[in-house]
Amino acid sequence: MKIQFLGCGDAFGSGGRFNTCFLVDVADTRFLIDCGATSLVAMSCAGVDPNSIDMILLSHLHGDHFGGVPFLLVHAHSASKRDRPLLIVGPKTTEQRVMESLAVLYPGSQNNPWRFDLRFEEYEVEQDWRSGPISVMAYQAAHSAGEGPACALRVTAAGKTLTYSGDGGWSEGLAKAAFGADLFIAEANFYDKPVKFHMSLVTLIEHLGEIAPKRLILTHMGDDMLERVKDLDFETAEDGKIVEI
Repeated sequence: MKIQFLGCGDAFGSGGRFNTCFLVDVADTRFLIDCGATSLVAMSCAGVDPNSIDMILLSHLHGDHFGGVPFLLVHAHSASKRDRPLLIVGPKTTEQRVMESLAVLYPGSQNNPWRFDLRFEEYEVEQDWRSGPISVMAYQAAHSAGEGPACALRVTAAGKTLTYSGDGGWSEGLAKAAFGADLFIAEANFYDKPVKFHMSLVTLIEHLGEIAPKRLILTHMGDDMLERVKDLDFETAEDGKIVEI
């Protein structure tokens, strides 16, 4: 399983980083975990063809995590003339929210007769969702994103497990999602500031012994964390970074 951090920033572009967007290649499938508002630009910078993406897997429906989907769809229909199927998977209301966003950003595009097979599927919390060799288990995160739940995602394929925390403070769901993962990509928005719906590194450290991931990479860091990166004893994400598990 190969993961490229196309974007690993927070919602506000701290440090000049792109919004969350991870490219995963595994078992002859290429998919995105989250597709924040800047993701089409991030893909262009990294030389990634959006038409090569088979699936987009969304943790929750905030703009810095799904706001790039409307741009990708308009690009696929009007610019790149995509003819490859695309599956978009997310929590409850994903299709509704994507289409509403299209209607706002590009009025009328929500009614496009798509040139390609566009499908939406919505996962349920703590119920296994599958697509071919890829298994996804979503767990409720301590975060709020409208009607649909915000989730931590545990993705298993080719004998490897990747967990992405999504956004949120410490929770039982996050512990279940991350337990023993081969790679845990964890939000560390702040260093020690207590914020109800986001994670601080100090809080994460307090719980690492409970979940024992084999590898940990910190992401979604604000200025508070980025100022400390060089002094941390933890691996951190950077836009463009590639890892394999």
